Amino acid sequence: MKLSEKASGICPSKTMSLAAMTRKMKQDGVPIIDFGAGEPDFDTPQHIKDAAKEALDNNFTKYAPSAGTEELRSAIADKLKNDNGLNYSYNEIVVSNGSKHALFNAFLAILEQGDEVIIPAPYWLSYTEMVSIAGGVPVIAYTNVMTGYKATEEILKKHLSEKTKAIIINSPNNPTGMVYTKEELEKIADFAVRNDIYVISDEVYEKLIYSGKMQHISIASLNNEIKKRTIVVNGLSKSYAMTGWRVGYTASDVTIASAISNIQSHTTSNINSIALKAAYAALKGDQSCVEEMLNEFKHRRDYIYQRVSDIPYLSCLIPKGAFYLFIDISKLCGEKVDGKKIKDGADVARILLDKYNVAVVPGESFGYDDHIRISFAVGMEDIVEGIDRIENFVKDNF
Repeated sequence: MKLSEKASGICPSKTMSLAAMTRKMKQDGVPIIDFGAGEPDFDTPQHIKDAAKEALDNNFTKYAPSAGTEELRSAIADKLKNDNGLNYSYNEIVVSNGSKHALFNAFLAILEQGDEVIIPAPYWLSYTEMVSIAGGVPVIAYTNVMTGYKATEEILKKHLSEKTKAIIINSPNNPTGMVYTKEELEKIADFAVRNDIYVISDEVYEKLIYSGKMQHISIASLNNEIKKRTIVVNGLSKSYAMTGWRVGYTASDVTIASAISNIQSHTTSNINSIALKAAYAALKGDQSCVEEMLNEFKHRRDYIYQRVSDIPYLSCLIPKGAFYLFIDISKLCGEKVDGKKIKDGADVARILLDKYNVAVVPGESFGYDDHIRISFAVGMEDIVEGIDRIENFVKDNF
């Protein structure tokens, strides 16, 4: 007996593995500073929790429509219109078990066996695995610091083939925090329309942008031609500190939305009914909680970026959004610690965890071996202590 080739070829999530290892060390009493977190460290706002309690008290615990209640889907359509200038009807919205599930549904809906998906790097680590599971072929388009780690039309052209079916755009980006401008998106949209390919637009960090001069632009809002080729993916996990509630959604042309809904009806059906009511309260309730989180994240971003920039051998771009710092550690590669040569970010992450009790994510998870990612979705006290430890690692060894 053996597993399928598809199952055997899928790598486990390294961020999840790291989180499990870090949790175990904490349980064992090790004073870990965890910079691996991919979730806000804030509590879910009270009015959202109250809506969930009310749903329980009212016995709203039965099956719901597979794509989500009309109430919530209409609220999402209102949000897209008001925030993003996008006009979708409720039947073009499908609510899924988190934005990861929404992404996977999108790939299943559009990919034939062997179809290629261009994935700009650095990329969120699950993109490649999802494309592969869905029968597609991930094609990595490497960017660089000169382009702000963002894809350009020139970069995309180099990876275009007759098998290209889609491009993934993630703005604000995980792991870099970079945000695409309207002008940059217009060029990518024109490229997609000319070549008649889909765009998967992952916008889950849209509420976390730190410059008043910059705003989130959904590529689907640029014109009708790109809109009908775009599947917008979003969720409530990052904006409302609802990671464990598992609420994500897609917005797309009704034909695509119907396909996604049909797929979901045979896999997970609806998300849990209580989260449907909580999500509605999040979208329709007081939004000051979002602004409060944003202000705190900006304060942390400013501090952590300056501290890391002052550490020799390390460099990074200031993140415009999300809550990550993508740090270039290439100057450490080839150096030795305790007689062992550092090859990549994984070696740096191991040393930091084993000797300095700091958890970071190796850059290989995002396509760049000579980087590490740290999250500032942790309290300021831990940020100060954690950066002190990283600084000590560099001072002690180089």
